[in-house]
Amino acid sequence: MRAVRYWLLKSEPDVFSFDDLLRAPRRTTVWGGVRNYQARNYLRDELQVGDGVLFYHSSTDPSGVAGVARVVRAGYPDPTQFDADDPGHDAGSKHEAPRWFAVNVRAEQELAELVSLERLRAEPRLAGMGVLRRGNRLSVQPVTPAEWKLVLALGGLS
Repeated sequence: MRAVRYWLLKSEPDVFSFDDLLRAPRRTTVWGGVRNYQARNYLRDELQVGDGVLFYHSSTDPSGVAGVARVVRAGYPDPTQFDADDPGHDAGSKHEAPRWFAVNVRAEQELAELVSLERLRAEPRLAGMGVLRRGNRLSVQPVTPAEWKLVLALGGLS
C-alpha cells in the first residue's frame, strides 16, 4: 500500500481562492490549467487519491497557505487543453496523446490563520521547503510529512 504524500498547490486568489473551493459543489474542483512540464509530471504521475494538499494563495499580499484539501481523483487529461475557448487551450495536444493533466481536489478545512510566506520563511525547520527556494515558481510542489505537520500547526490545526 502506498503511503499518503503531501503537496502544495498554488492559486491566485483572484482567480480561484480557498473560499471558492469551499463554496464549490461538494467542495471539489478540477485542478487543471497547469502549463509547466515538471508540474504536469507531478499531476500525471505522482498525486494520488488521499494525498494531502496545502492550498497556497500566490501573487497576493500576503501570500501563504490558506487551507487544506485532499486529492479525490488522480491524474487524467486536463479538459481545458481541448477547449478552443479556454485560455489553457493547446492546439498541439491531441485526445489520443494528451499533453496536460489535472487532478480533482476537495476542501477539508480552512486554516485558523493564513500561514504567510513571511511566517514560512521565519521558521528554520522549513528552510528546505520548495516554496521558499529562490526561483521556484512551480504551482505543484511536493511537501515532506514534517513540513506538512509544521505548516498545519502554524495555521492552528493539529
